[in-house]
Amino acid sequence: MQYTTLGKTDLKVSRLCLGCMTFGEPDRGNHAWTLPEESSRPI
Repeated sequence: MQYTTLGKTDLKVSRLCLGCMTFGEPDRGNHAWTLPEESSRPI
């Protein structure tokens, strides 16, 4: 697993988590800006 430093903090996050956090159903959760599964497939 590859990790990267988040901004100017000492917090390390996995690149997979950071890159996929916007995928999901827009009508679920607190994030209306998520990308639906069908639209994320080409990525």
